[in-house]
Amino acid sequence: MNRIYLLLLLVVLASACKNGDETSDAYGNFEADETIVSSEISGKLVRFEGEEGRQVKQGDVLAVIDSSTVKLQIEQLQAQVEAVAVKKVNLRAEIDVLQQQLKNAKISQNRVHKLFADKAATQQQVDDIDGQVRVLGQQVLSQQTQFAAINSELAVLQAQIASAENQLEKSVITSPVTGTILEKYTELGELAAPSKALVKLADLSELDLRVYVSGAQLPHVKLGQQVQVLIDEDKKTNQHLTGVVDWISAEAEFTPKIIQTKEERVKMVYAVKVKVKNDGRLKIGMPGEVNFE
Repeated sequence: MNRIYLLLLLVVLASACKNGDETSDAYGNFEADETIVSSEISGKLVRFEGEEGRQVKQGDVLAVIDSSTVKLQIEQLQAQVEAVAVKKVNLRAEIDVLQQQLKNAKISQNRVHKLFADKAATQQQVDDIDGQVRVLGQQVLSQQTQFAAINSELAVLQAQIASAENQLEKSVITSPVTGTILEKYTELGELAAPSKALVKLADLSELDLRVYVSGAQLPHVKLGQQVQVLIDEDKKTNQHLTGVVDWISAEAEFTPKIIQTKEERVKMVYAVKVKVKNDGRLKIGMPGEVNFE
């Protein structure tokens, strides 16, 4: 917060003391959108490419977590899937046998019923063949219902394989953006954990100079406007760069109450971001100045 107070005070002082081209319109510090890369799973880091200062592209590997246990789990699940598939084949063969037996029994049933109609078979023979047909029919239905259970078992195994493969993919941690590694928070061989930060990186090819302007200056600032950016060369001279207004806050902020007169406390300022291409001279936190005209 002290840094913000200082920036706001500089804006007010600059507005009060400006005389021709001797002072800039606004002051601030350079910043970048920083990305924290974390692990989504637990495990030992068997590879870590998080050296500070390393430039990476989106998709580059930053770290690899030991996945040997997950690989074994996938192999075990795949073996279970194969076993269930064999069970399904065997069940189909059993059903085929029962259906053939049922077909033969129905042929015999028709023959016995004809004999009974001709008084050449007894009621007992009719009852026996009818009972045999009913039993075989129930056995076929019973076996067919087992397909649903086998299919459910197979679906569970396939879901577990998909989950394990997802874990395997997460064991390789890649950079979500193109940028430079600013800080690392772990070392090779240490344990990673879900949400544990591994590195912080940012795209330094362009930096944002966040400055604060007064309400009186705001009408002269527009999105896309090309502005002059100044950075220190030595104690008396500046280096000149070109920037573009990339963002203007929609809400005003009051100037800090401390070390301000009552008249100054009622003034408000607006945050503005100026995007500046970085040729290597700009660093995060470096002070800068802006001339809008």
